[in-house]
Amino acid sequence: MGEIEHVRYLAQAVDLATQNVANGGGPFGAVIVTADGRTFNGVNRVTATNDPTAHAEVTAIRAACSALDTFTLAGCVLYSSCEPCPMCLASALWARVDAVYFAADRHDAAAAGFDDAVFYEFFDTPVEQRPMPVAKLPLDGEGPAAAAATPLAPFAAWNDLETRTEY
Repeated sequence: MGEIEHVRYLAQAVDLATQNVANGGGPFGAVIVTADGRTFNGVNRVTATNDPTAHAEVTAIRAACSALDTFTLAGCVLYSSCEPCPMCLASALWARVDAVYFAADRHDAAAAGFDDAVFYEFFDTPVEQRPMPVAKLPLDGEGPAAAAATPLAPFAAWNDLETRTEY
């Protein structure tokens, strides 16, 4: 894609974000563009749907994957009205998009009251100092539930499944 196409899709993401504010959503929009030019839009619906994962990039990824009947968006480009937060960036990585382009950055978002610095800092903080514990626990309790639940059982079941779809 050339610079003109990049600007057009980025402007589309910004327009979606602006329109979404009037529709009870957050000021974020995203567009997924396939290699053959198909587009899939997403807008922030966090407060409208009480879904903290309903960020514009995630809703665009969900729309594209659903319409294309796939879980991989290799060959696609994601355009976002604002720099993706860590969750959205991770979602783009999992979706295997080829590139991500954005208009406003995280500092612009922070100035408007959307400060994701705490999330970026979380990953930069040593595990033992993080404000929310994320820790591995042993499964060596008593009773039939603990005895049946081994941490590696799901992986063994997956590896034994001949009909699995690799991702």
